[in-house]
Amino acid sequence: QVQLVESGGGLVQAGSSLTLSCSASGRVSSSTMAWFSQAPGKEREVVACVTSGGTIYYADSVKRRFTISRYARKNTLELRMDSLKQEDTAVYYCAEDTKAWGRTTTRVSSYDYWGQGTQVTISS
Repeated sequence: QVQLVESGGGLVQAGSSLTLSCSASGRVSSSTMAWFSQAPGKEREVVACVTSGGTIYYADSVKRRFTISRYARKNTLELRMDSLKQEDTAVYYCAEDTKAWGRTTTRVSSYDYWGQGTQVTISS
């Protein structure tokens, strides 16, 4: 059983940077890992994901601003967020797709394990 624990959220001003971390208790080296966000009143959607082979997908809204990184030895996933905007305000979730088989997967339903989420709030 994998447990995912996010950290690093908080309240920052627009234009600032923030790094989220996700620590996995189980072995995740063969899975696709992702960050999702869910803003109030909206559906959860993928922000970025990275396969076991290192292929990365970014949502258009975060390209050239966010960077996803995974550290297999430490079972850790990070999301570096630069040039933050108010519309980035959301709860951010770490997730694992154990059946991706090297594919970038973007649907919520594809992911088997989820963290509890960490709040990111961007002020003007």
